[in-house]
Amino acid sequence: MIVEIVILAMIAAFLGLRLYAVLGRRPEQNEEPLRRRVEQPDPASTPRSLPPRLPEKTATAPRALPLPQDSQLDSRAEAGVRAIIGADRRFDVGQFLAGARGAYGMVLEAFWRGDKEDLSQLCDSDVYAGFAEAIDARAAAGEAITAKLIRIEEARIVDASYTAPRARITVSFVADVASVTRDASGAVVAGSLDDAIETRDVWTFSRDLTARDPDWVVDETDEG
Repeated sequence: MIVEIVILAMIAAFLGLRLYAVLGRRPEQNEEPLRRRVEQPDPASTPRSLPPRLPEKTATAPRALPLPQDSQLDSRAEAGVRAIIGADRRFDVGQFLAGARGAYGMVLEAFWRGDKEDLSQLCDSDVYAGFAEAIDARAAAGEAITAKLIRIEEARIVDASYTAPRARITVSFVADVASVTRDASGAVVAGSLDDAIETRDVWTFSRDLTARDPDWVVDETDEG
């Protein structure tokens, strides 16, 4: 029995010395602590974990802008435009202005070349009569116009109204036009094709919203 106690005491003393050597003893001068003796992996050989990849953005259809659109119409025209939309749900401000730009160029070009037939299809009777009279006066004077529409800088709705069944929309155009007028001998009377002049016009378009014909006609012209 005594022998067993002695053996157990010796084992306990041995374990205590080992724990002291591992945990409680300071390392000698040239001796590295145990926790640093573990070989660290080489950072260059260890694959880096890539950051999580963000999901790619998916393209979304642009939202339609509600009225009023400051770049397309004046605030004073908003009520009239809304009344027109109420009478014709297919009416779209952007599409109308695109058509107005096209009509503006077509009317000017028809007038410059003296094409009364095209003018009669684009304008109402009163406006057509005014253009036709100017064409006849030009021809009587033996003058000819050569002109080109360089660009339309702005087309903006400045007024609108709806009195059933007719809708009327007034558009202000700012455009650059180059033109030259020659007399019967070919001499230049006015203008130059090398210099574009800013032109401001205010045209009113109208349409019977109950008619099958979707086209608007010019029913009034004025200088801006």
